[in-house]
Amino acid sequence: MEFRVGEALIGEGYEVAHVDLLIGTKDSPVATAFANALANLSAGHTPLLAVLRPNLITKPPAIIVPKVTVKTMEQAELVFGVAQAAVAKAIADAVEEGYIPKERAEDYLIIVSVFIHPMASNKHKIYYYNYGATKLAIKRAMDNFPDVGTMLYEKDRSAHPFVGRKLTKLWDPPYLQIAFDIPDLEEVMAILSQIPESDHIIFEIGTPLVKKYGSEVVLKLRDIKPNAFFILDLKTLDVGNLEARMASDATANAVVISGLAPVSTIVKGINEAKKTGIMAFVDMLNVENPIARLEVISKEVLPDVVELHRAIDVESSEPPWAIAREIKEKFKILVAVAGGIRPENVSEVISAGADIVIVGRAITKAKDVEGAVRRFMNFLKPDTDQFRIMTDF
Repeated sequence: MEFRVGEALIGEGYEVAHVDLLIGTKDSPVATAFANALANLSAGHTPLLAVLRPNLITKPPAIIVPKVTVKTMEQAELVFGVAQAAVAKAIADAVEEGYIPKERAEDYLIIVSVFIHPMASNKHKIYYYNYGATKLAIKRAMDNFPDVGTMLYEKDRSAHPFVGRKLTKLWDPPYLQIAFDIPDLEEVMAILSQIPESDHIIFEIGTPLVKKYGSEVVLKLRDIKPNAFFILDLKTLDVGNLEARMASDATANAVVISGLAPVSTIVKGINEAKKTGIMAFVDMLNVENPIARLEVISKEVLPDVVELHRAIDVESSEPPWAIAREIKEKFKILVAVAGGIRPENVSEVISAGADIVIVGRAITKAKDVEGAVRRFMNFLKPDTDQFRIMTDF
């Protein structure tokens, strides 16, 4: 029994072809779905057999199912005429070219789900796009593409055509975290609009800003940076699960929990963050021994990031990055550092083991915000796959 899945998108504009495909042997669930599709018709999504010409079906036999509801005869002509012909030819060529072994053609059945936009009109594009997409989907199905390794490599690098690249994990340090501790939304939005786009810049919504405008201030900032990674600095001291959920509901990518909170609060906050798909930071501001504190917390769970935070009022004390590497090596988590970081010492901070460099006033109070950011960017990596030409995926 074989059950294979393939997918491909080719083309552009209204004629873009997106094919989802199942191919399986006649003793697989594909056969059951194949028979049910032909026996149980659905208005607007009527399946039909792929034919090379009238009275000549493909081998393997294939049915075409339209994804978009067919409402007019013009749409029906494009789906059941142009796209159907393209799919049939692609299957025949796939057999001839060895994607499907010729000797196995009688063993398989294929279900091809095609997308034809209601505004599509160019029959040439519809034909060639759907031909290419079907053939590629077959090849991918037979090759079991993608393998797990390819998926894991691409998941943080790929940009979706409708959504872009949404950063959900901090997987490629070091990062520059710009902290907005200014309790003036208009000023913050003005500064945010001046910051260059980069996969290695993330944003902290500071506690004063959150206290004044609430957690959903994240959504206001997403109007300017829709794909950015936003950290909601709640400095949670109680009801960790509730505040982590508040951050998630506001579309924040991470929540900051105070290291001074009861261990039960920290654990609940971290677990809730993991449950809702966001990252948990634990801020060690005013924690006398961050390593000892992490040892206690780690008996139940570890945060994604620990923040070694020297307060504004004590920036003359020992630099927070002094224990960064020890924490990284002992707990295998990301380390963020804040307090007294300037372009002149960024290299030292990163060399000491910092994965995230947190900068506030050195950027937000600069007369030339973009210039200030770019001075820090000199110490970061290029954008994700900046030099890769995207074609196949």
